[in-house]
Amino acid sequence: MSAAQIKGRVLIANRGEIALRIQRACRALKLETVAVFSEADRESRHVQEADIALCIGPASAAKSYLDPERLLLAARVTGATAIHPGYGFLSENADFAEAVEAAGLIFVGPTAQSIRVMGDKISAKRAMLEAGVPCVPGSDGSLPEKIEDVATIAKTVGYPVIVKATGGGGGKGMRVVWSAEELAEAVSLTSHEARQAFGNGTLYLEKFMQKPRHIEIQVLCDTHGTALWLGARDCSLQRRHQKVLEEAPPCDIPAEDIARIGTLCAEACHRIGYRGAGTFEFLYEDGLFAFIEMNTRVQVEHPITEETTGIDIVREQLRIAHGAKLNLRQQDIVTRGHAFECRINAEDPKTFRPSPGCISRWDLPGGPGVRIDTHVTAGYTIPPHYDSMIGKIIVHGETREEALARLEVALAEMRVEGVTTNLSLHQDIVADPAFREGSVDIHFLENWLRTREEP
Repeated sequence: MSAAQIKGRVLIANRGEIALRIQRACRALKLETVAVFSEADRESRHVQEADIALCIGPASAAKSYLDPERLLLAARVTGATAIHPGYGFLSENADFAEAVEAAGLIFVGPTAQSIRVMGDKISAKRAMLEAGVPCVPGSDGSLPEKIEDVATIAKTVGYPVIVKATGGGGGKGMRVVWSAEELAEAVSLTSHEARQAFGNGTLYLEKFMQKPRHIEIQVLCDTHGTALWLGARDCSLQRRHQKVLEEAPPCDIPAEDIARIGTLCAEACHRIGYRGAGTFEFLYEDGLFAFIEMNTRVQVEHPITEETTGIDIVREQLRIAHGAKLNLRQQDIVTRGHAFECRINAEDPKTFRPSPGCISRWDLPGGPGVRIDTHVTAGYTIPPHYDSMIGKIIVHGETREEALARLEVALAEMRVEGVTTNLSLHQDIVADPAFREGSVDIHFLENWLRTREEP
């Protein structure tokens, strides 16, 4: 099926830069767009540029972007034929995906069954082990009720261990346990937190790797038997399990090792009948990959893979959802050059407190290899109700050194006034010798931040 044969109207069940990103991909495919918005987003750019725009509720996400009934009603009222959930909100909600398809609409994402399997950390790990994908050593399924039995598992795995919620994500519902004396309290607290955050207190346990890197493999799968991996990303620069800066490809990991793990990921997609875009996340330490989870949606950091492969991931999501075949073979996919992405947030660079308000100045960088994904313009008011990310600076160069040089210039050129941003934090990170050398682990940024706080 060619792009010209794809027809319909796509409701974008999201906001901010990802809503605008999806809208652009739709326009490239001649698909009409429906922008749904909360009262707080009435003046947002993607709302203004949509073919149809409809307010679905007040500022509260629970009464707008997170309300399946409102979204489905909006689709029915506007004549939408498909729903793209973007990332966050309902993008990995299996019940929503099921409801969309039950309503006779196309869900731009995997099946509800795939979301359920990969959204539960225990079933996901079991599926990956069956597919031959290496996993972090840990419990075989959920933890037993008796703490004595949990202690036996932890002793077998070896301390330190990390206790995790099966339905967790985003750094929530997990706790590191360094000794047997800490175990009972950690299990109790984590289970309570998991029930509060996810409605499910079920836990599992894994070996806590002490200096790993966070490596991702991007996949694309159609419904005609093709599953591809699109290279790897290094997302180790994190604060409280939230990514800050990403790059592709990872430094100092042999290409043959990445190809081996990428091939296993593609084969795993075949086994679980996966469709659309997805990301396998791994911890990497001492030359070994260990699977931790799969994100069954488009990632915030997808642009660096687009820049290094030349593949429009969101466009391919839409094509796949409409039944088209991927026009690529694995041997066609080549990683070219190096790319970085900085998440620009409206927040204090030291305290990380959000800084909502009106942007009075908004000057963006440019030049070769520089891309900005944002929904913001001068005069835009950042609402206090949602995530603080206001844009992403993405740079690409023939080498890592060239990409770093372009990133330095881009960060120096960008000017934002009216709100506080984390631009200076990114500038300091990029200037740090250890980061410039590459291969930092997932604890690097938090340790670096603590060092900056010391007198």
